[in-house]
Amino acid sequence: MEHNPVLFFMRTLQPALERSRGVLAEFLGADPAGLVYVPNATSGINAALGSIERRLGPGDEILITDHAYNACRNVAEVAAQRSGASLIEVPVPFPLYTPDDFTAAVLDRVTNSTRIVMVDWVTSPTGLVVSVADIIDRLEPEIPVLVDAAHAPGMIPVRLKKLGASFVVGNCHKWMCAPKSAGFLFARADYRGSVVPATVSHGWNTEPLPGSSRFHNLFDWTGTDDPSARLSVPQALDTMAGLHDEGWLGVMAANRDLVLRGREIICDALGIDEPAPATAIGSMATIPLPGPRGPGMTGDLDPLTERLRDEWSIEVPVFSWRNWPQRLLRISAQLYNTMADYERLATALVAET
Repeated sequence: MEHNPVLFFMRTLQPALERSRGVLAEFLGADPAGLVYVPNATSGINAALGSIERRLGPGDEILITDHAYNACRNVAEVAAQRSGASLIEVPVPFPLYTPDDFTAAVLDRVTNSTRIVMVDWVTSPTGLVVSVADIIDRLEPEIPVLVDAAHAPGMIPVRLKKLGASFVVGNCHKWMCAPKSAGFLFARADYRGSVVPATVSHGWNTEPLPGSSRFHNLFDWTGTDDPSARLSVPQALDTMAGLHDEGWLGVMAANRDLVLRGREIICDALGIDEPAPATAIGSMATIPLPGPRGPGMTGDLDPLTERLRDEWSIEVPVFSWRNWPQRLLRISAQLYNTMADYERLATALVAET
């Protein structure tokens, strides 16, 4: 790109982007025609909700849960304010007893005024794998469902064509381990003509190249930036798959087994119950810590986060969640982790709490 920017952007980029898109689409079980790269999941949420916002007005409802990622919740709140619609935030119990409890809480709050439901596939604060397919089966196509799948690809199997949601957004830099600035937005065929990126650029009035589309055109070049992360996604997928004899399914299974065993060790050490069934866990798990939130919190992070980092060389978030009166700890598992990591964390938590 830097050797000859004109040649790269005018001739090399689009074919390379199409190849990368095709590889990602195969991994996600998606139709490449409905898949575009975005910088991150939040950008995808902005585009998807923006396309629905134009149809909303007073009396309409945007439905989310109280487990939604804060940045995406803010997008929904702003969309409601601009359109005059109401933002409905559904409380979902945590600890969670069964995944069906999450599904029931969402569906029970859907009304004749609900115009879109935004739900996480894997919740960020609580680390729960949500049965989004059950929600989609009950609501689509009458009520569009926007799935925030920021954590899903690389943690659990994803087959977007089979899922049937109106919109799915995700990140490639989390469990897929691609570089940051590579996220995706998938739009079902009936929405591809109405979704516009947050940044309107050249694609608005230029003809798509052969094999591409206006939908791709709008998102593929939203101003000049560095597309290296997007073009690196196929290599990231190949690299990660090569780290386990069973490929990606082996990676996902190994990480899930490790985080479940790590959660058990920590809960046993602290003398607390596991807050969610194993069927609701992927590659990360949230654990409530004994005692109230610590004084001197910086943003959402408890000072215990820094003590674990500085005194124990453990990087793990201890944070507050506005619907939970105690501190929460969220652990994750990747192939480079070992049981010794979680045993050390358990020792540190006993000493610090």
